[in-house]
Amino acid sequence: MNSKRLFRISEEVKKIVSELIINGIKDPRISNMTSITAVEVTRDLSFAKIYVSVLGNEKEKEDTLEGLQSAKGFIRKEIGNKIDIRYVPEPIFYLDESIEQGIYMSKLIDDVNKKTRGNGEN
Repeated sequence: MNSKRLFRISEEVKKIVSELIINGIKDPRISNMTSITAVEVTRDLSFAKIYVSVLGNEKEKEDTLEGLQSAKGFIRKEIGNKIDIRYVPEPIFYLDESIEQGIYMSKLIDDVNKKTRGNGEN
């Protein structure tokens, strides 16, 4: 399949799932601080790898993934309703911790900069 078309479908799935998390899914396990960071649709449109970022502790992350897994059928149905494609990809959710890793790396860099400034002033 054309990679441009796959990209467009992936972006549309990302938009739909993001809106469903905000407005459509009423599961209390899903954290308010949940965002979709990326979506990769396989070439045969059978699966959509959905990367989810959850700001919170480990329990909130696990609960959010469980809530999304239980709403998988509803999410797939909504994707099928809003995108006109023959095969609706099955969503598979993955936890994306790149934002937390970026915050951690930024903190480490700030700590090193403070230490080097502190040593340079003496």
